[in-house]
Amino acid sequence: MTRITAVSPALSGRKEQRPTQEDATSLDIEVDVVVTRILAAPPVLVWRAWTEAKRVSAWWGPQGCEVSDCEIDLRVGGVFRLNLRAPDGTVHPCAGIFREVRAPEHLVLEGVTAEGAAGAGSACGAGLPLGSVVTVTFQAAGDQTRLTLHTRFPNAAARRAAEASGYKEGWPQSFDRLAEELAV
Repeated sequence: MTRITAVSPALSGRKEQRPTQEDATSLDIEVDVVVTRILAAPPVLVWRAWTEAKRVSAWWGPQGCEVSDCEIDLRVGGVFRLNLRAPDGTVHPCAGIFREVRAPEHLVLEGVTAEGAAGAGSACGAGLPLGSVVTVTFQAAGDQTRLTLHTRFPNAAARRAAEASGYKEGWPQSFDRLAEELAV
């Protein structure tokens, strides 16, 4: 099951979930969204699923979406880029710059405008919203991995816009696809 923390009650339709004690000091409910999932694979395999273009292409995006043109330059300052095609045929570019890379436990990406994209594209950024900082941690939990995705938006308006564009629903669906891919 995927757990989402720091979700606006106005958008989620349910009572707001408060951060855990360990997150409480670093989370700002106005600009942060945290998605957590336990995956039935060791961290090294989950890391590879996040850092190898062919593997990312197999699971990135909500149900019904397809990835093309995936490029990953796994180093600080390197690029993460892909195009996400929605079921209606719309292509949503996704681009980021790696700010931290610590294999196999920690990635930090900053969302940037995809080269050649018209404007900034979707507020959700196909998973890497413009100006956001996305931190992904891979923590061993026995023979499983606790995957945590912490997105810090540049401001509350950017967070609300991303959620309105499907950010809140997109990551749990992507993690479902990731779990299926890891099971193969």
